Amino acid sequence: MTSDFEAQLRSASLRVTRPRLAVLTALHEHPHVDTDTVISLVRAELPTVSHQAVYDVLRALTDARLIRKIQPTGANARYETRVGDNHHHVVCRSCGAIADVECAVGHTPCLTASDDHGFVVDEAEVVYWGTCPQCSAASTRH
Repeated sequence: MTSDFEAQLRSASLRVTRPRLAVLTALHEHPHVDTDTVISLVRAELPTVSHQAVYDVLRALTDARLIRKIQPTGANARYETRVGDNHHHVVCRSCGAIADVECAVGHTPCLTASDDHGFVVDEAEVVYWGTCPQCSAASTRH
């Protein structure tokens, strides 16, 4: 997998560095994690990496569109390596768990802007909100 990440970095004109590879690996193995979790995962591999270095890597990878920053209303920013498709997310209102949802199917009027105001629309972001199975089960036990 590291060689794939190296190729992605090079194709985005980014230098291949250990912190960048560590962040990509962490996000590939743990999608939808927040910045503090990324820092912990990277430090497990590179103990001396600074918070600022990880923040800088997250920003550079997001700007290069190698990772995606997700920030549902009222939640901390999360990151994932799944980019380049128009998938969506479902978020638990109780615990904040996030899962991928494939692009909406069937009649999807909300995905076509009623007035694009001259914008060239290339993506629609949809967040589904609800309660995850674990939280639902816990609430029925109480």
